[in-house]
Amino acid sequence: MRRTAVCAVVLATGLMGMAAAAFEAQPLLRPVVRPAPPQLETVQKVAAAIRPQLRPSGLAPAPLQATQTASNQGLARWIDGFERRARAQGIRSETLRAAFDGVRYDPDVIRRDRNQSEFTKTIWEYLDSAVSDTRIRNGKAALRDHRRTLDAIEARYGVEKEVVVAVWGLESAYGEYRGSNDVIQSLATLAYDGRRGKFFEEQLIAALKILQNGDTSPRNMTGSWAGAMGHTQFIPTSFLAYAVDFTGDGRRDIWSDDPTDALASTAAYLKRFGWVTGQPWGVEVRLPQGFDYAQASRKITRSPAEWASRGVVGTDGRAVPNYGNASILLPAGGQGAAFMIFKNFSVIERYNTADAYVIGVGHLSDRIEGGPAIQASWPRGDRALSFAERKELQQRLTRAGFSTKGVDGRIGPNTIAAVRAYQRSQGLVQDGYASLRLLQRLR
Repeated sequence: MRRTAVCAVVLATGLMGMAAAAFEAQPLLRPVVRPAPPQLETVQKVAAAIRPQLRPSGLAPAPLQATQTASNQGLARWIDGFERRARAQGIRSETLRAAFDGVRYDPDVIRRDRNQSEFTKTIWEYLDSAVSDTRIRNGKAALRDHRRTLDAIEARYGVEKEVVVAVWGLESAYGEYRGSNDVIQSLATLAYDGRRGKFFEEQLIAALKILQNGDTSPRNMTGSWAGAMGHTQFIPTSFLAYAVDFTGDGRRDIWSDDPTDALASTAAYLKRFGWVTGQPWGVEVRLPQGFDYAQASRKITRSPAEWASRGVVGTDGRAVPNYGNASILLPAGGQGAAFMIFKNFSVIERYNTADAYVIGVGHLSDRIEGGPAIQASWPRGDRALSFAERKELQQRLTRAGFSTKGVDGRIGPNTIAAVRAYQRSQGLVQDGYASLRLLQRLR
């Protein structure tokens, strides 16, 4: 993610992201985000009889079709060099032999990496899935079934159990979709491929250290195609830094059917990055008539009382309780819901930087606790801009004199500022919302 992240905001996995949505961190993306529910990874296992076997210095390719054979040979050569680098970082030969036994080049992983789906969902489409009735109902059941464990985790780390359960729900549908790809095979394939080789080699070294520490065994180390693992989808480097052994059995086990260590690790991670006990992630608010939308910025923080003096109040018409300084967030511009967001919003953001993910976790936790649905309506007639359209928007804004400081198809702070400047010049509501309607006007 844009900071040290537990997960991967990679588009094709469920979260972390930790979806492979923090492997390739994206800046604020409005109104589109990757899909909310984690999907069960497609598993294409080759029978053990045709898998290449590890040589003392690498992998011997199996007699597969020509392309696959060449790829396996290339991976074998890459592993020869990698083993030397791994040993220099303290990985023992026996760890390498066990980890790479039977590993082969996985073309499905490369296909997924090359064809990650675009962020094509609007915030309301994302939330329809992330905070569906089924996910709420299953979350309440998970809370009930694991209450004793979750109460103990909350007492230890100060992170509310509903929040931990909500992360679990978005990352793996409460453990149902943890991913079944061989993590060593996936990471070796991606590191060898080279597109993001440095990152994936770092993850592969971390995975080998996990194995060497005895937390799990090579073939039990399964996860998403991009290496996110377990109930709450930790990438290997984040596991090394933040995972905990809450059961006290000497292993940090996030892979087994028992979710205890995974849930505790998630709470420990959030606590490490500053979770404030008792503070909400955010609160839905009502904006006054004539609200200055330029005030809806992460850079502008005020106390709830100060916001109330400017007409920004809760949905009950009262000032929001004093949970600390807060900003105003408009994930769908002036036509959708508005939220007063607090420090804990930024803490959840460490898991996944997409606003929609943070709102999804926060709102799901509220609903699991018994809170109401979001009251404001969304501009459901709108659709998300495609990647090509986002680039076109940036190009047209820049040509019109409102520089986005680059054309990359990502709607971050610079593009939002350019949109607001253009809106100001046209006498429009300055909410910074990159909509299809705005693009059509620029055309």
